[in-house]
Amino acid sequence: TLKWQALTKTIARFEAIKLVIPINLGEHSYDITLERGAIKKAAEIFGIKGKVLIVTDSGVPRQYAETVAAQFSESHIFTFPQGEKNKNFDTYKSICQALLDNSFTRKDAVVAVGGGVAGDMSGFAAATYMRGIDFYNIPTTVLSQVDSSIGGKTAIDFCGVKNIIGAFHQPGGVIIDPEVLSTLSPRLIKNGLAESLKMGMNFNKELFSLFKDENYMDNIDKIIELSLRIKKDVVEKDEKESGLRKSLNFGHTIGHGIEGSLENEELFHGECVALGIPPMCGESIREEVVSVIKNIGLPTEFDFQREKVKSIISHDKKSGKGTISVVRCDEIGTFYFEEMTTDEIMNLI
Repeated sequence: TLKWQALTKTIARFEAIKLVIPINLGEHSYDITLERGAIKKAAEIFGIKGKVLIVTDSGVPRQYAETVAAQFSESHIFTFPQGEKNKNFDTYKSICQALLDNSFTRKDAVVAVGGGVAGDMSGFAAATYMRGIDFYNIPTTVLSQVDSSIGGKTAIDFCGVKNIIGAFHQPGGVIIDPEVLSTLSPRLIKNGLAESLKMGMNFNKELFSLFKDENYMDNIDKIIELSLRIKKDVVEKDEKESGLRKSLNFGHTIGHGIEGSLENEELFHGECVALGIPPMCGESIREEVVSVIKNIGLPTEFDFQREKVKSIISHDKKSGKGTISVVRCDEIGTFYFEEMTTDEIMNLI
């Protein structure tokens, strides 16, 4: 409760802050606008001229999509049921159907308003409808604000494997409005911070150290900014995940295995990533890392279905010939890649 109150106070401090962070990718370049209240200026910031399909899910407060829709001369809102289980072909088909039914052309655009699932679904539909139309993102969760909304990775899940079907489709712009975080539950706040922790462990000791403070929520503004700048740097150096960008999968090999094994979505994505981090840490830092994960309020233990998790890990999209390229960390602020078999990964858990 105290940390939640601290977050509310911190969000208020964003009022005077406006940052425009450019993502420099040649013809695919775009800006991230970090500003309190920016969702109310989406049309001005994005400069979209045609029709807009706003894609959101049932877990996102309706007023956010309606606020965006009201700014355009012709807009349509498509809402799908919330949850990772709906990141599938059926939802993808429904979004494309909405685009077709409303006669969208290549002059029009899709705008995601929601978390990572909404962003992935919207981006993949935009990437494939008429071989690609414009896509913009307004993330409304911590997880999507610090990570998934940036970089152009779009996908859907298939046959229990996360993000196995997708495309790289960079957004035309991203709006990060910290004000929308005030409607999130404390659990969802913590869920998103797992992605920031991951980046701090691999790239930035200062970011990692912020989570060691019992009142880390006082630094939520700094956490978001540092995370954005890390993601920016990585994406600019490796847009299509051919090398450096794979480092952002730290904690995800095991995390995706656990997440895919769940039947009732008992855990959120970030909670699964948190579970996947300690096994990939060196012994000298593992105890400290577990302590920090607990301080955030994320899980470090879970009773998972071993064989099911193993099966999902074996289909990891980062697999090579008989091995999987995993990200490991022996010292805070650093990382390295290691080729491991599925059995070797399971032995680390």
